[in-house]
Amino acid sequence: MPRNPEVKRTMRGALSGEEAEELFTTVDETGHTNKERAKNQHSHREEKGTSLDIDPLAGEDPSGANTDRLITRSAIIFVTVFLLLVVISQVGWGYVRRVTTTTLAEDASMRSVVSALNMGVEWGGGFTQFPAEFTVQEADEHTHRIEVTVTDSTSSSELEAFATAQVQASAFSVNALLNPNIDTVVYHVRVRRDKQGHFQKSAFFGFLRPTGAATPFMTFVWSKRAADDGVRFDCTITGVDSATQERLHETITSKSTPGAIISYVIGDNGAVVAQNVMLAASDNDGLAEQISLMADEAAAKASEQAADANQTEEAVTEGESEDSSDSPTTAENSDAIK
Repeated sequence: MPRNPEVKRTMRGALSGEEAEELFTTVDETGHTNKERAKNQHSHREEKGTSLDIDPLAGEDPSGANTDRLITRSAIIFVTVFLLLVVISQVGWGYVRRVTTTTLAEDASMRSVVSALNMGVEWGGGFTQFPAEFTVQEADEHTHRIEVTVTDSTSSSELEAFATAQVQASAFSVNALLNPNIDTVVYHVRVRRDKQGHFQKSAFFGFLRPTGAATPFMTFVWSKRAADDGVRFDCTITGVDSATQERLHETITSKSTPGAIISYVIGDNGAVVAQNVMLAASDNDGLAEQISLMADEAAAKASEQAADANQTEEAVTEGESEDSSDSPTTAENSDAIK
């Protein structure tokens, strides 16, 4: 018997179309089928509002989480607050530093000198610091004299120690000499050396200090005296031995100086050329004159070389002519012998 294709199997317990439509009319957004509960839910949403409709395929989190926005906002607030704290601390520290810095021009007592060596003094557009290891021998406005000794533990060579000490001595001495009761400032500088005589430096951000013997390096003596046109400041540097002077000379006149480089490139006359160039560069007014003199010297040297070449050619020509004049005589002699 052939089967009827129009006959459909109906699942047990399945709802018909009318039953399904009636069921979904009683279901709210949360899926509740209880009519009373669905009614309460609808009324609550009408009063309080409904949640936002979120597209799962959109960039926003379907769950409604805003963690990324919270992290970004927190990072911006942290950076802004941190920068404000840094600026405020710098401005505050600068103000406190200027207020608490000792002014030797007003007070040059033992306490003020110690405070100045500890905290530094104003010099230029900022402050000049001094070595942490120092002693004050004298600071008295009645004797009009200040004498201190510092030990440099940050320099690694004579030239570096000399440059650092010169700036520090100038800042300290000029600040003190601006006091009308101070006429002389003696600034002794010592360095620490190892057994081989090499400089020793502090390590690990200054926490590990050198243990070598402290030896005198040089002394800056600043003085002030009245002159016809105002006040005159004089600086005398003493205590530099011959060995230190020689090492300073070798450091300054190293192989990288302009004279040495030019001498290496163009020969023995490099030192003279370098000296002329440096003189011309240091004197802008005489630049044209120096260039003219150098050009004249070059032309004179070229003419001398040309004259020497001509003389050499003439001597060679004369020798060849003499040889040619002697040749007939030789021929006649040979005929006579025959």
